[in-house]
Amino acid sequence: METKKERARKSIILKICLFATGLAGIVAEFVLSTLASYLLGNSIFQWSLIISLMLFAMGVGSYITKFLKTHLLDKFIFTEFLLSILCALSAAWTYGIAAYTTTTDFSIYTFSFFIGLLIGLEIPLVTRINQQYQTLRVNISAVMQYDYLGALVGGLLFSFFALPLLGLTYTPIALSAVNFFVASILLWKFRHLLHHKRAIYTAFSGIVIFLILLSIFIRPIILFSEQRQYRDKIIYQTQTLYQKIVITQWKQDYWLFINRNLQFSTYDEERYHEPLVHPALMLTPYRQNILILGGGDGLAVREVLKYPDVEKIVLVDIDPEMTRLSRSYFVFLDVNAGSMNDPRVQIVNMDAFQFLKEDTLLYDAIIVDLPDPNTVELAKLYSTNFYALAKQHLAKYGAIVTQSCDVLMATKAFCCINKTMEHAGLTVVPYHNYVPTMGDWGWNLGVKSETMNDEILRKKFNKIALDAISTKFLNQPALTAMFAFGKGVFEQKRAVDINTEMHPVLHTYYMSAYEVSLN
Repeated sequence: METKKERARKSIILKICLFATGLAGIVAEFVLSTLASYLLGNSIFQWSLIISLMLFAMGVGSYITKFLKTHLLDKFIFTEFLLSILCALSAAWTYGIAAYTTTTDFSIYTFSFFIGLLIGLEIPLVTRINQQYQTLRVNISAVMQYDYLGALVGGLLFSFFALPLLGLTYTPIALSAVNFFVASILLWKFRHLLHHKRAIYTAFSGIVIFLILLSIFIRPIILFSEQRQYRDKIIYQTQTLYQKIVITQWKQDYWLFINRNLQFSTYDEERYHEPLVHPALMLTPYRQNILILGGGDGLAVREVLKYPDVEKIVLVDIDPEMTRLSRSYFVFLDVNAGSMNDPRVQIVNMDAFQFLKEDTLLYDAIIVDLPDPNTVELAKLYSTNFYALAKQHLAKYGAIVTQSCDVLMATKAFCCINKTMEHAGLTVVPYHNYVPTMGDWGWNLGVKSETMNDEILRKKFNKIALDAISTKFLNQPALTAMFAFGKGVFEQKRAVDINTEMHPVLHTYYMSAYEVSLN
């Protein structure tokens, strides 16, 4: 007959295990959602779909437990063993098949369902096991309390430790280790209550070997898959809290990818960065204070520093790893000419929207060099609200320019940015240039509408002289040609809506354009 103290001790062990499973469960949801966002794109859609699917599967798992009537501890341990295997395999398997096909959604959704189903088995099983040690009222309260507390800790660990330090390579391994730890604790503390000891011990030994082997080989598997997805040799990659950064090399040139989207190639980056910077800086009569939003690679900074009257550049990039690389990694140091280490450059690692809300300075020019609006979060940085905030930070005769996607591939997105800037109170002139590695790239440049109308703005552009600036590509004839568009571009402007925070249509225009092009 067990004493009250022994019963309490066993109940505490079960609650500790439930805390661990709650932690592992929420991290499993986050891992699969992040994996889906990285490989399939459209992060908000993938997060909502994966978590909804897993919650549904958890409901299915809870329903199944009513048919489990005997040997509950054995079944709970086997559940943890299966979770250990599936969690560990989720990233490795998905990356493995991604090396040979772009259709990875079935794999991710299948793992999500079955991991969710197994998570759904946990709470009902532990609750029924723990009813031997506590009354129903206390039992239900304690079980849910420890599970939710574990979920909180798991969410914090994923955000601040697992993803930035372990990445999608080793976080699933760590996750599987938590489930295996739970099974091991129960196996050790409650072994006298087990009915299928031989099977459980055999499974225990097999999973130990499996996890050790997978820990050894998962990095080569991930690297092989990543390399298969990029045409050129990967020389650097890292998963940060905000994004996946990959640098590839072909002969003497380098490519930077963020979340698998090309940011620049040293083969022709000047065809992008020179048009991004010089029209705006040549247009404004003063250039003492310049704000760059994005552009953590330092290439826009390099162009700005060509103007001797520039006194201060504030560069705002959300990812400290990106700006660290641009100040120290040889690829960036070579192509940005060490611009990020110039004493005139102040680096702020912060969300661009939040920075504009908090900053109080005025700038002679604002250069927006942010990634394409391929997520709702990024589309916010191309909204009326964003441009209205930016306008407040412009000096009276200042100029703001933003990169505006591939004009040919995403015409509606380009027109949407143009129309949105106008709605924010800016006089806007669009222009574009062919960048071989990126496409027919577009920009929109605006000034305060109360200081300059469209006719005056275009006249000023025609008077821009580039003779005093050292450029690799840009000259007067090239700049003049950039303001000419063929048929079929601005005919679509009337049909597009304005992009706002509450109505983020830009992301839809952008994604639909690329879906059509792929089909």
